[in-house]
Amino acid sequence: MSYIDYMTFSDPRSFLYQPNLLDPDGAQRAVKKALSHCEDGELYLQYSATESFGFDDGRLKTADYSTDSGFGLRGVSGEMTGFSHANEISEAAINRAAQTLNLLDPRTNDPAPAPRKNNRHLYTEDSPLALVPFADKVKLCEDIDAAARARDPRIAQVSVGLSGSWSVVEIVRADGFVATDVRPLVRLNVSVVMEENGRRESGNFGMGGRYIYGKLFEREEWERAIDMAYEQAQVNLRSVAAPAGDMTVLLGPGWPGVLLHEAVGHGLEGDFNRKGTSAFSGKIGQQVAAKGVTVVDDGAIHDRRGSLSIDDEGTPTQENILIEDGILRNYMQDRMNARLMGVEPTGNGRRQSYAHAPMPRMTNTFMRSGEDDPAELLSRVKNGIFAKSFGGGQVDIVSGKFVFSCTEAYKIKDGKLGDPIKGATLIGDGPTAMNKVVGIGNDMELDEGIGVCGKAGQSVPAGVGQPTLLVDGLTVGGTA
Repeated sequence: MSYIDYMTFSDPRSFLYQPNLLDPDGAQRAVKKALSHCEDGELYLQYSATESFGFDDGRLKTADYSTDSGFGLRGVSGEMTGFSHANEISEAAINRAAQTLNLLDPRTNDPAPAPRKNNRHLYTEDSPLALVPFADKVKLCEDIDAAARARDPRIAQVSVGLSGSWSVVEIVRADGFVATDVRPLVRLNVSVVMEENGRRESGNFGMGGRYIYGKLFEREEWERAIDMAYEQAQVNLRSVAAPAGDMTVLLGPGWPGVLLHEAVGHGLEGDFNRKGTSAFSGKIGQQVAAKGVTVVDDGAIHDRRGSLSIDDEGTPTQENILIEDGILRNYMQDRMNARLMGVEPTGNGRRQSYAHAPMPRMTNTFMRSGEDDPAELLSRVKNGIFAKSFGGGQVDIVSGKFVFSCTEAYKIKDGKLGDPIKGATLIGDGPTAMNKVVGIGNDMELDEGIGVCGKAGQSVPAGVGQPTLLVDGLTVGGTA
């Protein structure tokens, strides 16, 4: 099927069901037979189209487009999982894959009930990528490049990245449950490099979500992306070596929630807690964070990068309160871990693609606002740093220990922002850091739609967020 052909299709399911290969009745037939001795499982059908554009050195450097389709067949019996996948969607291929499930022990319990059907549609379904012409996407990159270079003669390099995907998935169960979801996803990244007196520094900004380009083509939006990248590069040109030591840290709103995602969020996923390998295992009902700290995972926010109308097992996504006023209330669950832990699925069963089995994963994970004025929180800091934006980080799920690098940060002295700093890292562990929160701003923001979450070799889009947070003591690694 060509790039343009699918514009004419009014039924997205036509990408999954082809004459003489597979029809909906054939899928039901194959799944019922394959999962007859399993407690749970599903057939996951997927078609996806992806494209990306890379604009660098004033010209289009890369333009990629690809499609993929296939299925994943999973059977669950007790704690055992059988999984097989193929890039051929046909009844014959599904029947061959079903042989893998013969290795599972026969079920000893009744089959698990089907997912509830109360999901909401959270994004548009009828806008494939080709509705925005190729030439328009290239023109957008050119316009951003030209506008960015015109800002300042010190700008030596501009890079623009534009990407999109459009995916059709269908979940078919042996009990007759069928759910279909059509998932768009786009992202725009702008990076600038500025040079002054022989020193070069960069600034970056990205945005995106579950829609088909839309507002990314609005001049006000992409000029904002240029502004943010330009501002960060200017700040970094003035930066000095970061201090080191234990000190008070003020975390900015929005994207710094990636620290919460990594240092706390992963530890609240059901599989780690069922196996007892998380720092939060066995602590439901206990105080695990400072009073006022409420952490939520919500996969049902319109157009957000981490949102899904249904998860990859067919369960509707929802708001899940994980930590409430410092008390651990819930974990994030897929179907298997929920069943084994005696709780309900939470809509967090996610997979990278049809070639991967689902597992508990975050969607949009954030801390709710408090009542503090961010300016007042700043005034409390006698000697510390303000971390406005983060880059990469690492976390150990068992201990919750983390290391994060700051891409934009400032010294704080006597309640006032000082010089920007370069080379700062934040070091600590999630549970301890959450108990050292002494101020929660009233300015919660979600990130701009750029998050990618990795776990067990699988990557999925995710959202993060938080208000301004005052943490009384983190280890800052610096170069000063």
